[in-house]
Amino acid sequence: MDDAETSSEELLASAALDAVLLPARVLVGGLGLGYTVRALLADSRVESVLVAEIEPAVVQWMRDGLVPSVLDDDRVAVEVGDVRDVVLAQPSASLDGLLLDVDNGPDFLVYNENSALYESDFLGECRRRLAPGGVLTVWSSSASAALETAMRETFGSCEVRPVPVQLQGRAEAYYVYQGSS
Repeated sequence: MDDAETSSEELLASAALDAVLLPARVLVGGLGLGYTVRALLADSRVESVLVAEIEPAVVQWMRDGLVPSVLDDDRVAVEVGDVRDVVLAQPSASLDGLLLDVDNGPDFLVYNENSALYESDFLGECRRRLAPGGVLTVWSSSASAALETAMRETFGSCEVRPVPVQLQGRAEAYYVYQGSS
């Protein structure tokens, strides 16, 4: 979570919104500080946002008002749990957008079990949950050839967008990966 550099979280949302004609139903993996969800809610075409957040304390911070909350919008529902389980519980072809902002991306994991989120098997499960024309958009703290390959295998193509950021006075980049059903 970063409250100083939020452009890549906002791009995660705008890339999905720009790629889908009617992004009515969206699932976001990772609540963080709510910047991605906030950007989604700014679009009147978005009818519902389901957020999967594994850390109950993050959800409680918003409910307690410690950080600005997106949870009081009627279009937002939160499930505290592993994003894998929340995604797999969704019916086939039920989502217009699926946005993953989990861990640091595939190459610098805090929690090693998250590696499966960036592999072809899980990406295929994500694709099955997308309605025709839906998109999977994935945030990563670094470029990942393995993620790009897995996305191409799953979707037939993958758009990669570097997002220039300033981190502690250094020019760096985060990355957004996108595949369409």
